[in-house]
Amino acid sequence: MDRTVALLALFDRAYGGKPDAAVRAPGRVNLIGEHTDYNDGFCLPMAIERDVRIALRKREDRQVRVVSAEEAGGVDFALSGDIPKGTTPAQRWADYVKGCAQVLVQEGIALSGCDLALTGDVPLGSGLSSSAALEVATIHALLAASGASMPGARIATLAQRAENRYVGTNCGILDQLSSACGVLGQAMLMDCRTLALTPAPLPEGVAIVIADTGKRRGLVDSAYNERRAQCEAGARALGVSHLRDVSLHGLWSASQAGDLDELSRSRCEHVVAENGRTQAAYACLRAGDAVALGQLMDQSHADLRDKFAVTCAELDRMVTIARGLPGCLGSRMTGAGFGGCTVSLVETAAVDAFVPALTSAYRAAHPTMQPAVYVTRAAAGAGALPL
Repeated sequence: MDRTVALLALFDRAYGGKPDAAVRAPGRVNLIGEHTDYNDGFCLPMAIERDVRIALRKREDRQVRVVSAEEAGGVDFALSGDIPKGTTPAQRWADYVKGCAQVLVQEGIALSGCDLALTGDVPLGSGLSSSAALEVATIHALLAASGASMPGARIATLAQRAENRYVGTNCGILDQLSSACGVLGQAMLMDCRTLALTPAPLPEGVAIVIADTGKRRGLVDSAYNERRAQCEAGARALGVSHLRDVSLHGLWSASQAGDLDELSRSRCEHVVAENGRTQAAYACLRAGDAVALGQLMDQSHADLRDKFAVTCAELDRMVTIARGLPGCLGSRMTGAGFGGCTVSLVETAAVDAFVPALTSAYRAAHPTMQPAVYVTRAAAGAGALPL
């Protein structure tokens, strides 16, 4: 069944009748530039063809009711400046919705109550920003129900605030800005300090292949917040507000002077080098140089594994297998790490053979895992969903 048709059917079962409108927000894949966003650095993401969709209908009171096609039961809450979190693990998904409502109320937005029905096909815990897609779609839905609107970058910053302050994940702006402001058919050089986005086309003759390892991680419970704290400590030791402002030479000089311990130096080295790789990767896109782009992706994974320590056996295996297959120009983990997905740059002519070969070899190495492989194009950012 078409996903929009299924969404309308869910809405009718839950509330009776038809919604007033519907919105969508995509997940994203980051081609390169990992753990640089919260360091005020550069990323190179694109929105993907998987998304969260929400059907909505305005209410005349201040209640919000939410049901999800993927979660049992529904959640109700009142719009206020202090919306309580869910009390059981089964209700945790709704905290992303509640957090978005809370930040909008705190911003002084005059929200109306509404009935919401949602569905998503961005795999959870995969590193493809399922949470950001839900947050951005929720803000679009709440604004639409209230007859309000705001620019995509503002929606992204409020969605990030909801995840930072309400959910408890100290994420950067990469995921939310990619979902809110993606450009159809384009990757984007993202400046996480200014929020400037510069589109760039993918090279001719290559495809983006996402491989889900089946290994799940929850960022709130992972070492993500620890890595961010290590970067912030490194920046303080180097006398800057963010690692974006550090050069490799400056990092080397500080290390020689004993200003950084070995662990801090290693973490900082990845971020500083990754910022340079990301800007070089953007230049590769502008030049149509897929081979050089793939080499930079390979280098990024090596640093994430050896210097930032956020890969795992499953991610490393998926990358190794991909690189050994014909037509693969480069492969790396994508997302925060500790599980989730890889992204590979593959010659278009090789994709049909690449996908089953990658899946088969990975299953042989990790028989208890359930991998999934997606070939994706760059999708548009969040907005209205035609009904």
